[in-house]
Amino acid sequence: MRQYRTEEIRNIGIISHSGAGKTSLIEAMLYNGGAIERMGSVDDGNTVADYASDEIERKTSLNCSVCIAEWGDHKLNLIDTPGAEDFYGDLYGVLRVVDAVIVVVDATTGVEGGTEKVWEIADKYNLPRLLFINKMDKENASFENALASISEILETRAVPIQLPIGKEDQFTGVVDVVQNGAFLEPESNAPIQQSDIPDDLTGASEETREALVEVAAESDDALIEKFFEGELTDEEIQEGIQTGILESQFVPVLCGSALKNIGVQQLMDTLVNCCPSPIQAGAVQDADDDSKSREPSADAPMSALVFKTIADPFSGQLSLFRVYSGTLNGDMQASNPNRGELERIGKPAYMNGNQSINTTNIPAGDIGALTKLSLTQTGDTLCDRDNAITLPGIEFPNAVISFAISPTQEGDDEKLITALNRISEEDPSFKIERNDVTKQLLVSGLGELHINVNRQRIVEKFSVETELFPPKVPYRETVRRSVKGVQERHKKQSGGKGQFGDVTINLSPLERGEGFDFVNNIKGGVIPSNYIPAVEKGIRERMGRGLIAGYPLVDIQIDLYDGKYHPVDSSDMAFQIAGSMAFATAVQQADPCLLEPIMNVSISVPDQYMGSIIGDLNGRRGQVMGVEQVGKRQEINALVPHSEMLRYSIDLKSMTSARGQFTMEFSNYEIVPDDVAQKVIAIIKQDDEEEEA
Repeated sequence: MRQYRTEEIRNIGIISHSGAGKTSLIEAMLYNGGAIERMGSVDDGNTVADYASDEIERKTSLNCSVCIAEWGDHKLNLIDTPGAEDFYGDLYGVLRVVDAVIVVVDATTGVEGGTEKVWEIADKYNLPRLLFINKMDKENASFENALASISEILETRAVPIQLPIGKEDQFTGVVDVVQNGAFLEPESNAPIQQSDIPDDLTGASEETREALVEVAAESDDALIEKFFEGELTDEEIQEGIQTGILESQFVPVLCGSALKNIGVQQLMDTLVNCCPSPIQAGAVQDADDDSKSREPSADAPMSALVFKTIADPFSGQLSLFRVYSGTLNGDMQASNPNRGELERIGKPAYMNGNQSINTTNIPAGDIGALTKLSLTQTGDTLCDRDNAITLPGIEFPNAVISFAISPTQEGDDEKLITALNRISEEDPSFKIERNDVTKQLLVSGLGELHINVNRQRIVEKFSVETELFPPKVPYRETVRRSVKGVQERHKKQSGGKGQFGDVTINLSPLERGEGFDFVNNIKGGVIPSNYIPAVEKGIRERMGRGLIAGYPLVDIQIDLYDGKYHPVDSSDMAFQIAGSMAFATAVQQADPCLLEPIMNVSISVPDQYMGSIIGDLNGRRGQVMGVEQVGKRQEINALVPHSEMLRYSIDLKSMTSARGQFTMEFSNYEIVPDDVAQKVIAIIKQDDEEEEA
């Protein structure tokens, strides 16, 4: 493969609802570009983009994959992305580094829930985009219905630049209204030739072209003047389309069949002629200093961003990156400002699926791969050591579901921790945490499938089998009223030196979230000052083991104001035990209760689901705090007990046909209603008895 100049490169992300045909579309483009001799299929498990064993088994993309198609003296870096929401971590990484996206829409279904979601994510990155209506050859395919759903649901100015010739099993080609010609399905390996537009489509083609020319002219003042004076040339129309795409004034709509390779070459022409090059995408700013930037030029200092890390226990990690400025050369030393360290760069390569293509350097605007980086992780910058810059990182989606995890085989705990850490480096949306309250090792992700796929990868890569369990809710305990004058004495005499400690305390509840306050009001030395810390230590230790369900006690004030000591038998241990006893007695008298974590939940759903979502939240003991109309969606904010949200991602997907989405974060602790608390305590005690048995 020859080296391409920055202006000859196009970095394109392929996004869609799961199953719309992204991988098949890339396969057709690779075939057209001569990268492969025959097109593989997802069903046969032999596509370039879906090469991982779990992708082949499940017949769907689970990871991003960089593929390269050479077309018309240009290089197309085509990055396949997962369509399932459970694997959007890779999607966020890809959209951070591409300059435009193709949004694939299934002609048989139109815009689906996943299409809405990936569109909104592309909006966050302000990415130019094309729409490709795929599967025009399938039963019930309708270009008109798909186009209507695009305008209605995505609320965008969708402008067709192609029309289908025929429909369903009679679909034979496309009319390109820019080139004013028809392109029919090729016979065997013959190149696609332009032909005359069919008579029955002449009127529709002229009407569509007129609308396109007007929209293209509106994108530029100079073009609008020419438009009013006379006809625009094909080159001027393409110029207007490019400006409109780059400035997100409208979205061109193309159509075809990836499996039959119809309309795909015209799509590739559009990518080359109308999508921005890295130079047109412009300079990138320093994340920490707005005054610093890097131009996409070979003369600028080198800067690159790692957007994907692939962990391998044998060959080490593979890091996919985009160079934003300068040239990344092999066998150089670069700075990693995120880690504050220097990183030795080995030999770079281009990736085409899982095929590595060695090269000596990667120029500005291009995408490459490095192996065995020792420090660098996903989202990190690599840059010239003498001209440091920190590129904006990647904001990954928050986890929405958690499970407790443990190794199936005893003694594999350390191997499991190592494997989990490696997987989380590869997939930053996969989180690991050890909960100090529940004593569980937790894994969190974007869905149940996300977690199970990563468990399978742990088996394949690290030979560790695991089990999942529902996570325990990290309850707390507290008290509802004050008690005064609680005295406890620890006295023990069994020959020789005895043990003696006597304390008297007051106990009061604090405001929620205030923790613990220990007040020393001892007067006259009734307890020597050197024993006071022992009393506090005994109380703090007992606070860690609640009295009603074994959860930590919080939001309590202790006032130590009286006590007694023995000059011979008193000791730190005696007063520690006495303090613990007094605290336990006081709590029992102070109406102890259970606290539960409350989550601040934000849910976004189309209008038609709002009523059922609010009703469901009420059934989860939730408190709706507000509803806001955002476009055609409703943003619902609510406070909901954590225990009611453990499987909400699954339930929301079911209630909204995968069109709803939510985020949640911890808000505060609140008292559990008595009827609910009794059930929770009974379950906890039963679980404890089973564990002891």
